[in-house]
Amino acid sequence: MKGFSVERRLMPVDTSLSLALITLLSVVAALVIGGVLMMPFGANPFLAYWQLFEAGFATWRGFGFTLVKAAPLIMVGLATICAWRTGFAYLGFEGCLLIGAAAATWTAMQALPGAVLEGVPFFMFLPMVIAVSMLSGAIWSGIVGYFKSRFGGNEVITSLMMNYVAIFLVQYLVSGPLRAKGDLPVSPRLPENTWLPYLFDGSRAHLGIVMALVATLLVWVLLLKSRVGYELIVTGLNPKAARYGGINVGTRQLLASFLAGGLAAMAGTVDILGVHHRLVDGLAEGTGFVGIVVALLGKLNPIGCVIAAILYAGLTVGADAMQRQAGLPASVIFIVQSLIILFVLASDILRYYRISRVGPAKTTPVEVSG
Repeated sequence: MKGFSVERRLMPVDTSLSLALITLLSVVAALVIGGVLMMPFGANPFLAYWQLFEAGFATWRGFGFTLVKAAPLIMVGLATICAWRTGFAYLGFEGCLLIGAAAATWTAMQALPGAVLEGVPFFMFLPMVIAVSMLSGAIWSGIVGYFKSRFGGNEVITSLMMNYVAIFLVQYLVSGPLRAKGDLPVSPRLPENTWLPYLFDGSRAHLGIVMALVATLLVWVLLLKSRVGYELIVTGLNPKAARYGGINVGTRQLLASFLAGGLAAMAGTVDILGVHHRLVDGLAEGTGFVGIVVALLGKLNPIGCVIAAILYAGLTVGADAMQRQAGLPASVIFIVQSLIILFVLASDILRYYRISRVGPAKTTPVEVSG
């Protein structure tokens, strides 16, 4: 009887072409199911998907918005890679983003008229705000890393709880010490000479995407081309073997926490100086958790993280246009996005298993002697 069987591969599929093909097939399968869900609403799936692609990628203005949304996702994705590949299961990126945003806001406010940094050129201001922001985020995540390495504390629970502390801290700042005059709980508008410059005319893409790409290159070199990166990865793969090889596991996990916190804080800096230009309550909007999904979609690889972040950002930008033009409810758009993420993550199974067709069993005739 003919059928199909699932067999485990002797070696997982790791070639770039195979991974790209598996990911593409996963996206296509998700889009097909999403198209079926659109039909009861009278929408043309092909037209709806074209509107999604056009708004997010096919126009200069739309692609600019995609890059704006991708920049903080890349930063959080890189932070996730540094932490998780070292075995440090950190989930406090949302809090680090908010701390970085608050630190960047405070630094930029020093450039207001009459403050100590008034008139400082942007090329001097940018390194200062990056240093302050990354240091703040590193200290924030380093608290969790210290308790993990020193006392063996559970970093998952601790980091999740510290997200709420960061949220309430930002609420306190915009309602008190950093509050602007007026009824709204926001900080003063930051000076224009502290804003991240736009890269092209007619596009909202700003310097933040360049900063994200530079950070990607640095993380790739650190993890894959340096001794420290090798020790970080070995620590994540097998802590016992790492200790046996002379690697100080606790120190490496603490270093990973600093790197993760600093990179996630840069996501907040990019959002403040590139988009909002003031500190507001509810700034993060779940970016700290979406960045984790982006890192997983990128297979915890820095280059894959960039591709996944741009893809997810384009889907977000295009989904808004598709909802308006195709007349689809927001729930359908959210389902399509979720299906794409779910299918791409589930496609990892095909790296380890293959589906084979089973033919009819062959029988050998037996002679019977009389």
